[in-house]
Amino acid sequence: MQEKYINYIGWVASIMAIAMYVSYIDQIKMNLTGVRGSFIQPLAATVNSIAWAGYGYLKPKKDWPMIVCNVTGIVLSGVTFYTAL
Repeated sequence: MQEKYINYIGWVASIMAIAMYVSYIDQIKMNLTGVRGSFIQPLAATVNSIAWAGYGYLKPKKDWPMIVCNVTGIVLSGVTFYTAL
């Protein structure tokens, strides 16, 4: 029962993390229209997401909630970083 509860919390936290990364879409739009934001925060988020996705993948029992939300973070924060340059 506890394992099921912990897995549920992991997926809820992953959905919240995805929502956080989806918020980059507005900044991407602004970057593409010439209102460039700072590239430092999305760069840090990209590196952080790569580290956490790698950690979740390399665990003996893959941590899919962690992997899924951080792959989303890699993509969206990476695009935000690139468009901010």
